[in-house]
Amino acid sequence: MNTETKINNSLIYTQDRELSWLRFNERVLDEAKDKSVPLMERLKFASIFTSNLDEFFMVRVGSLHDMSLLKETHIDNKTGKTPSEQLADVFAALVPLYKKRDKIMAELETLCRACNICRFSYDDLCERAKKQVLSWFEHEARPILSPQIVDMHNPFPHLPNKGLNILMSLTRDGQELIGILPVPAELPDFVRLEERGVHFILTEDILCEFASLVFEEYTITEKAVISVTRNADISPEDEAYDVDTDFRRLMQKVVKKRHRLAPVRVEIEGNLSEKLISDLCRTLSLSREQAFTMKSPIHTSYLFSLGDLLPRESAATLCYPAYKPYFTPYLNKNEKIMTQIERRDVLMFYPFESMEPFIRLIAEASTDPSVLSLKITIYRLAADARLVEYLCAAAENGKQVIVLMELRARFDEQNNIHWAERLEEAGCTILYGFEGIKVHSKICLITKRERGRVKYITQIGTGNYNEKTAGQYTDLSLMTADREIGEDAALFFQNMATANLDGKYGKLLVSPFSLKEKVIELIDGEITKRSDGYIFLKLNSLTDREIIDKLVEASRAGVQIVMNIRGICCLLPGIKDFTENIKVFSIVGRYLEHSRIYCFGRGTDALLYIASADFMTRNTERRVEVACPVLDKETRKRLFHIIDELQGDNVKSRIMASDGSYHRIKDVSEPRSCQEVFQLEETRLAEEMKHKKRMGYGLLKRIKAGLHRILASGL
Repeated sequence: MNTETKINNSLIYTQDRELSWLRFNERVLDEAKDKSVPLMERLKFASIFTSNLDEFFMVRVGSLHDMSLLKETHIDNKTGKTPSEQLADVFAALVPLYKKRDKIMAELETLCRACNICRFSYDDLCERAKKQVLSWFEHEARPILSPQIVDMHNPFPHLPNKGLNILMSLTRDGQELIGILPVPAELPDFVRLEERGVHFILTEDILCEFASLVFEEYTITEKAVISVTRNADISPEDEAYDVDTDFRRLMQKVVKKRHRLAPVRVEIEGNLSEKLISDLCRTLSLSREQAFTMKSPIHTSYLFSLGDLLPRESAATLCYPAYKPYFTPYLNKNEKIMTQIERRDVLMFYPFESMEPFIRLIAEASTDPSVLSLKITIYRLAADARLVEYLCAAAENGKQVIVLMELRARFDEQNNIHWAERLEEAGCTILYGFEGIKVHSKICLITKRERGRVKYITQIGTGNYNEKTAGQYTDLSLMTADREIGEDAALFFQNMATANLDGKYGKLLVSPFSLKEKVIELIDGEITKRSDGYIFLKLNSLTDREIIDKLVEASRAGVQIVMNIRGICCLLPGIKDFTENIKVFSIVGRYLEHSRIYCFGRGTDALLYIASADFMTRNTERRVEVACPVLDKETRKRLFHIIDELQGDNVKSRIMASDGSYHRIKDVSEPRSCQEVFQLEETRLAEEMKHKKRMGYGLLKRIKAGLHRILASGL
């Protein structure tokens, strides 16, 4: 087979990553129309779809736009297309998605009105409400407005990324010009009306209504709400900087620059003439395909706050039932976490279990005299992070604390800069990683000395040390005292401190060098088994061309491959002669599926890993990632159960067809949602543990009473 034939064949079983991502986001939007989902939660899914799309434009469309401007033509290795051709496909695919969003938002607003949750336009308001809105405009909004006109003397202003603006066509004395009224970010998203129920009007709708009072010397002939999305795909490596430059200061500069980069999209809510839209696109250097009109609000973050305004009885029926993550039943709250981990491995499963045991582990280590050091890699943190306070306490107590802080975690840069400064002030040693390589691993090492012997407790996870998202994302966190894993972790941190990315490890798989190499070796191991081979992968995304081709080779050898991929999947299953033995399914539900699991083989012989890495080229070649083997018998049993339940989901699971489309499972006689199963199992386990403790306490009480009687009798 010649090279050209191989390339053509390889395009048969792959698809465009951007179109695959848009299909994922459509699955999110489908949750907003799912009648089995509570109404307020459906609103949230609509909002998540919108914010996902914002980030997609800022990052992926921005990146493709940049590549399209390069002199050297780039050809995508999954589609054979240029960036310009990919962008054309993306823009075409978005038109029906915007229409679908409008339709679903209209349906949701109708349902909300039936529940006395009403978004009003100004014309729909009663006279009393109109007076309230006018008063708010005059006293709260108008004093801080900054209206602008565009004419010979006043150029078109810079429109901040994702800011809302009222765009108007104005006339005065026969002269036509443009008016712009920015919606101040300091104003609330909406004004709640003095009515029973949750009645409100959006701030941009108020400003649009009263724009004539601001531009009172003009006649407004057209007006609409617009928002510009700008390219945010910045790398610090694009900036010129010296080795001595403070990296935090550089990142602050990069974050500021994001607000001024080139536009990649303009959204328009309302009706504008084609002439005005064309003029706007020309001014912003956008093609007409990059302008998207809609009937529903551009910004939808306000939908998340509506549930907080509901009476308790309404919230009970319109929201998901409240669920508080449990303290894992595999640990005893009343005993030191470190002591228990030294006896056995513990696998925690967020958000069904809380992050509290890990936080408590760090708190214990911060004061334990035997602990010598704490070392951790941090990618994202919550705005209020107890973990940081305990790391600071450890440093203040004389422990060596080393934090490898990734300042380039996209859209979390400012938060990470803040925490890096706090940690440094407390005496922690801060490392900032490497040029061109992000540190995305989730690993923490506690080193202690007892009776002259060094011991390790290692934690390795699939998700960030973010206490907020640990209640929203499904992730796994392994805590182990395994000596070989601990020694690998110690070597890992030594290598990170000395910029040695090509370290050799016994148990851990570490990118950018050994992880992909080992994964391909493990796939080869299954290929040798032919039809007895088996691979299960749980990932967020699959784009790495080399791994895709190796999986296809395994499928052609008869290996059964099952992949639970939440988002992007560039591999198409079910293609005759190529991917017939590959099944791909996606789960989109109440919690964001975020954990990564690799399984090669079956039963006791299976090689089982949890990891921070998806199989994307950026993860396997341009990031520091860590995968850890799961060795403990009971922990493996639990992980196999999780894998089985994921595959058994027939409610939130969608199966990928050979054309890249997704379909729900039909003819479901016994509905089973894996996330609901995990939640119920955790609740049952917690109740069983409580019952055992109560029984144990009752037995102890009876023994004590019996002893007391014996002593009292004088025997």
